[in-house]
Formats: sequence, C-alpha cells, structure tokens
Amino acid sequence: MPRYVINGGNPLKGEVEISGAKNSALAIIVAAALATEGESIIENVPQGRDVGTICMILKSLGVDLWFDSQNRLHIKAQNLNRYQAPYDLVRKMRASFYCAGLLLGRLGKAEVPLPGGCAIGSRPVDYHIKGFSQMGADITIEHGFMKATCKKLKGTNLFINRSSVGTTINLMIAATLAEGTTTLENAAKEPEVVDLAIFLNAMGAKIRGAGTDIIRIEGVDKLHGTEYSIIPDRIEAGTFMFAAAITGGDVVIKKVVLEHLRSPILKLEEAGAILEKGANEIRVRAPERLKAIDVETSPYPGFPTDLQQPLVAAMCLAEGTSLIRETIFDRFRYVDELRRMGADIKVERETAIIRGITKFTGAPVEVTDLRAGAALTIAALAAAGTTEIYGVEIIERGYERFEHKLRCLGADIVREETSEVSDIFSQIDEVKV
Repeated sequence: MPRYVINGGNPLKGEVEISGAKNSALAIIVAAALATEGESIIENVPQGRDVGTICMILKSLGVDLWFDSQNRLHIKAQNLNRYQAPYDLVRKMRASFYCAGLLLGRLGKAEVPLPGGCAIGSRPVDYHIKGFSQMGADITIEHGFMKATCKKLKGTNLFINRSSVGTTINLMIAATLAEGTTTLENAAKEPEVVDLAIFLNAMGAKIRGAGTDIIRIEGVDKLHGTEYSIIPDRIEAGTFMFAAAITGGDVVIKKVVLEHLRSPILKLEEAGAILEKGANEIRVRAPERLKAIDVETSPYPGFPTDLQQPLVAAMCLAEGTSLIRETIFDRFRYVDELRRMGADIKVERETAIIRGITKFTGAPVEVTDLRAGAALTIAALAAAGTTEIYGVEIIERGYERFEHKLRCLGADIVREETSEVSDIFSQIDEVKV
C-alpha cells in the first residue's frame, strides 16, 4: 500500500500555487459531454485520481477526450452512445453519479451503479433519483443499479433537501436539455455550483440564479463545446492555510479566490494567525501557538465540512479547548488516528471536544477518507519524530501533487511506492497537441 513517510518539525515556508477545484472539475467534465457540437477545451484541470476516474467513465461511454501538451483537457462527445456506466469505476467516488443526469439528458436512458466514495457516513442518492422521477423518468433500482428511461425529461419545480451540492449539480446537468423550465429550490450556493452554471451557459444553456437558493434552468435543444478555465480549489487552499498555521510557518498561497475562503480566513484570524491578503493570493504566518476556537460546519458561505478535519488537526495543538460541531456528514471516524499521535479528543455525537496539547508524536496512521488524509498529513508535519501514513491513494483522489507541493515548502515527506495517477491519465488517450 502506498504511504507517506514524514519527519515532522519543519515550519512550512515559501510559495505554493493552488490547482483547479476538484469538485468543479468533476461536474464540468461530465457537463461537457452534453454537447453534440464542437469540442470543449478545459483549462486548470487538476490531475488527481477522481478526475482520472471520471474521464475513464466518460471514455467508456463513447466520449473522446485527451490532455494536450499544455495540460488542457479536450472533450468531444458527439459519439456518446452507451448508457451503461461501469461498476468498477463508478463505485470509487460519489460524483460519478453525475453520469446519470448526463445520460438521461443526452440519451433518455441510463444504467448507473449506486456510487461509492469516502467513508463519511450514509450519503444516499435518493434526492437525485427523486428529482429525475419528478422530471418524468421511469426508474427502478435493481442489483445495485439505477435504471432509468424517459422520452425526454420535463422541466418542473424541485425542492432540494439539505441544500445538497451533489443533487443540485446532477439536476442542473439533467435539466439543461429538458423540455421546459426547471426550478431548483433550496439549491446549494457553493462556488462549484456557480462555476458549473457559468460553464453550461457558455455552452448555450439558459441558467439563472446560481449562487442563490433558487436556480432556474430553461431547457434548450442542444449545446455546443466551449473553452473554459476552472476556478481554484478553495479546499486545497484552506488545507495549505492550516498546514502553514500548524507548523509555525510562513506561506504565500497563490491563485486563490479570497471570497471563497471568507469563513476559513475569519476562523484562522480568530485563532491568532496573521493573514495578509492580496488580489489573488494570501500569506499565512503562524503565531507562537494558535488559540482554541469554536466552529460549526455549514453549507456555503459557512465553514466548509471539507475543512473540518484540517481544522481539528490544527486545534489539537492550540492553547485551550475547542468545540468543533459537524452538521453535514459523519466525519469524526479519523480522530482515533489523531489520538495515536497524542491528540486529546472526545467526540459526543456531532461535536468534537479538543483539549490542546503541546506536540504531536509520530506514529503509523491510516487514512479513512480524503480530507482526513489531508488532516493526518498536516498533523504529521508538526509532529516530533516520524509518521507513516498508509492509504495515501485516497488523498491523491483530491489533491494534485500534494507531497511535491509540501516538499517545495520545506516538508520532509517521501511517498513510497509508485503512483498510479499517471497510469490513469495515460489510459485516457494519447497526448494530442
């Protein structure tokens, strides 16, 4: 099993550039396959495992895609002609279910396995399926597959429970080619939803209201390819912000959208970190020791659930007691691994009570989910001694060249065993210029 070997104690210093947003990329790559004319050229695509997986799924459905010499992703979907998504790929991540909206919109037929993903509690796709059904699809669940057919999806009014990002994205993709107007109420407001809407509109869609809790999609007959650049990854940026703070570092994080990081910025400042903001960069300098703070995760623009784990790691070394309440998912399964490193954490239902300690100590730990893996990594950077982190392929699902970027900031980190990420991308297609 691949692992990181980290000798902690080095403050992170220097500059790091943030990659494109993984969660935007997954939605936009799938949405690009709605086009029946031309090709889409997507810039700032992060080459992590999840992106490789979604590309392989689309390729299996007949989509032609490749990366050119400038790492731009080309997508031509005129030959999309298969409606059965492969189980062995879909099971790897939840966002693969976006193919259901794509296939119903393009072909009127979809057979998609119920998806897998990180072990962060039950996350059924019932709301996706209910939305497709309300738009006129006939749906059955058989042998772990959703099988759906329709002559043409019909626009309707849909209410999205819990302001789900995944449901909002999937129904947006499906509704773009539907007949009539679809209204999504209680829609997610995350920047990745807005990014998708801008991209779809550039393809010829008619979407209004993205970024608010009511999105209206007027169906169109067809879409065309376009050129687009994906927004920076706010979760990667936040992870490096906490990494700088926990290690006593001084890091300039470049290619960020500060508006997307408002809540993490405020909370880090509350904890005593010194932040200097530029046009599209932020400098994070650590105090002698962070101060304990209380945080509750919530949908955007609140504190992101995907940064809860790096925050918890940072609060383990803060002065005082922190209360971190998780309102979105069951995401405290990783705290046992932090306890191996000396953390004093007690979990009561959805709240973690963290009593600050003066140092972590290196230990063998295992990644339980993507963001937990990032938290264990930054904890190891601040630990005394050597930490071995197993299961780093899970981290590589969402962070591009993570250990390389950390090493450039002065971290003593080595990845042992050969990465399979390059193998995934080499299977997509030969490089075309």
